[in-house]
Amino acid sequence: MKIILLSIFSLSVLAATPKGIENKVKYRTSFGKCPSRAAGTLTLKLVKDFERNHSLRSVKGLIDRERLQEKHYVSDFTINFDPMDGMLSFIYDCPSPLMKVQIYKENGLESYEAILVENGKLYDPTYEVLLRSEKKLNYSLPFLAIPVGDMDKDVQQKITSIVSGLSLAFRKQLSEVIISDSKELTMIMSVKGHPSSVFLGRDEWDEKITKLTKIIGYMSKKKKVPTIINLTNPKKVVVKFNE
Repeated sequence: MKIILLSIFSLSVLAATPKGIENKVKYRTSFGKCPSRAAGTLTLKLVKDFERNHSLRSVKGLIDRERLQEKHYVSDFTINFDPMDGMLSFIYDCPSPLMKVQIYKENGLESYEAILVENGKLYDPTYEVLLRSEKKLNYSLPFLAIPVGDMDKDVQQKITSIVSGLSLAFRKQLSEVIISDSKELTMIMSVKGHPSSVFLGRDEWDEKITKLTKIIGYMSKKKKVPTIINLTNPKKVVVKFNE
């Protein structure tokens, strides 16, 4: 993220703004992939702070102090001020959602949900609701089921890397991704409306995913739907079909 200061000699734009128009700041925004409701609310807060303090440093301090970037789902932003025309510009970006995460607690009965996004972070489920309400998300997100003790940064980043590396068409076929207590990876897919279980074992997931995409692509051309794809042994791929 960056804030570009166009006032050369001072962080205070009051000194660079013509007298009499200090409180008549114009502004424009680019929401990118962000929910406009969340980004719009953030913009209004920042504009008010800028009109009150005439300082981009104050705006940055407000963002950090109140954790506004996190609260409004913003992954990156740029704020510019042009003192010549009194224009305050905001450019936001937000990450694409990848999966719904269902994290089970140790008793196996209780769980909580979050949204795993493309930068590997977990967002509040409200993020998905906002995107859907603005038609910025129009397909079902797969579930990631994982024991609470295994939801560490390494696992998050590994799963994020795997899923974000898949094509959108392939991701739309994913129904559930499961990490077992023994850290084995299983994927449940919906291929042409039929379930297909994919067993990927404990390691070499990247190589196995590459093989999986080729298998699914080949089967689609042959108009066949496998019920089980076993890739636990990458040297011996087993594919089963309904008889």
